[in-house]
Amino acid sequence: MTITFCGHSDFKMTSKYDQILMTLFERLLSGDKIEFFLGGYGQFDSFAFSCAKKFKQAHPLASLIFVSPYLKINRTICDYDGIIYPELENIPRKYAILQRNRYMIEKADLVFAYINKSYGGAHQAFIYAKKLGKKIINLADI
Repeated sequence: MTITFCGHSDFKMTSKYDQILMTLFERLLSGDKIEFFLGGYGQFDSFAFSCAKKFKQAHPLASLIFVSPYLKINRTICDYDGIIYPELENIPRKYAILQRNRYMIEKADLVFAYINKSYGGAHQAFIYAKKLGKKIINLADI
């Protein structure tokens, strides 16, 4: 099962949302192969990574995968189990994150989101996930 996330970069992490997401993980995620596709930019991505990492501690077969929008990575990625680059070299750099997000949505079986605004890249990813008929859980609605 492949899990991905989309949420606003100005998301405010709270223990409430941490508890909600961890509860949802335990209730919904099963099977031997759980892959978390993570973006690594902005506050919601940091929150998603933190929760996925906690889940992995209790479920060592889970994998944390950084999906990079750029061929050259300018960040520390040692906490991830793998890296995927979805071959975006022909995409203008300013659109790379949007295209990377679409890739993550396409590959996902389940999308966890925090969308409470009708604009921005996270909102575009959310709309794309709906268009593809993906199973989505929007934490902003809980």
